[in-house]
Amino acid sequence: MKDIYNISKIGFCAICICCASLSTLYSCKDDFPVNVESDKITVLKSIKIVNAGKAGNEIIEGVVNEASKTVSFPRIDPETDLSAIKFEAGTSDGAILEQDTYAIPFKEGESESTVVIKITNSPRYREYLVKIRLKIPVYGADFTKSAVYDYTNNELGNPIYETFTGAFTRGTGFDGEHVLIVSRHAAGSHLLKVSDLKKNVINRIPLNMTGVALGTFTVNVGDIVNGHTYIANLSGASAASPIKIYHWTDPSVPPQTVANIDVSKITGAGVRHGDNMSVNLDKNGNGYIFLGDNAGTKVLRLKVSNYKTVGDPFVISAAVNVGSWSSFNQIGETDDYLFTGHDAPIMAVNSGGSVSYTLSRTAIPVRSSDSRVVEFNGERYLLTTTAARTGSEPTALSLYNITKGNNIVDALTAFEQSDRKPIYDYPLLGPVNTSPATQTGWSVLKDEAGKDKSLLIYTAASDAGFVIVEVPKKELED
Repeated sequence: MKDIYNISKIGFCAICICCASLSTLYSCKDDFPVNVESDKITVLKSIKIVNAGKAGNEIIEGVVNEASKTVSFPRIDPETDLSAIKFEAGTSDGAILEQDTYAIPFKEGESESTVVIKITNSPRYREYLVKIRLKIPVYGADFTKSAVYDYTNNELGNPIYETFTGAFTRGTGFDGEHVLIVSRHAAGSHLLKVSDLKKNVINRIPLNMTGVALGTFTVNVGDIVNGHTYIANLSGASAASPIKIYHWTDPSVPPQTVANIDVSKITGAGVRHGDNMSVNLDKNGNGYIFLGDNAGTKVLRLKVSNYKTVGDPFVISAAVNVGSWSSFNQIGETDDYLFTGHDAPIMAVNSGGSVSYTLSRTAIPVRSSDSRVVEFNGERYLLTTTAARTGSEPTALSLYNITKGNNIVDALTAFEQSDRKPIYDYPLLGPVNTSPATQTGWSVLKDEAGKDKSLLIYTAASDAGFVIVEVPKKELED
């Protein structure tokens, strides 16, 4: 009986607890929140800026996106008083802008900023993100819209161009209208129209090779400038293997031999020239041709007049060993050049080889070659292509922004202090190469008003193929 009595007491306590809980539950039911109808609506129906422009008298209508709670405006004059942008708003009944004047913060270099505005109808409010964009000039190329015409090992494009096998093609050139292929391949040296390549059409224009003779290789490197085609042999330091440079304006006609130089007669010259050639001529055909030697310590400079007169050889001693495939490329129409090779950093030099600045070996990959300064739509770029000398290195085109600075020394100094990341790159997927002759080039297409329209970038490498990239200029977009 005692156990039964104890159980009964426990059961009685449990019942009491349950009853107390139910009593508490039912006694609190009136404390739950309930939806209360209110006419305090806070909706932004329309909005405009009423003091845009330099004079502060322009009105600009905004577009309200209620779903995302955002407002967008057409771009406004940057001379607008951004410290006191005044809005007028259409709202739901009883609602108002918490304030009608806002300061819009812009950091240096920014073209857009966002501010939060609040619509109030006490006690309620609603916030909207308002984006203000400035109508300012934009510069440079829009690399998000590039078109690629690929004839490399990269599987994204066409198959590699057939002459780029067995190191038969070590020299190429580019002038925006044609690609020059200098080759010991059975296809021979020839031109390709860029307009055809954009359509994936191969239509070779063979060069008449009558009279082309002598050299370790009779043809090895070349370039095309303003419609003038140049090809050089690979020469040794002897009368039997001179430097010979050929010139065409009509590919069907035998070339003119514009240089036939016994290098052994030039004091201080190297023993093998023609692994590379940099042709730097103005619109009148005046300038220089540079040929580095295979040892990487000498550069032979030849003066050119009127495209056809070549002579006055001058030997430049390299400040460092640049390797066998050096380049010496002019910057605009100045006496500044970029001098580099596969084994040396980029150096800013003059036409006599005097160094004004040397980029560190680690600023960009030291295998970067045939470096050029590209100027397009108000920006300045550094164009390079790396050489795959070992298994850990790719063959890839890279473009870096070096716009800052009044001259090349300022530009390279500022670049070296930046993050030094390329703004565009493209892999050619070239194999490891013991003779990685590499070329770059560029050209600007103009619109009817003579302004920059699009940028053509070119590169090629032995056994890797060639590629053309077309990039439009940046445009303001609403």
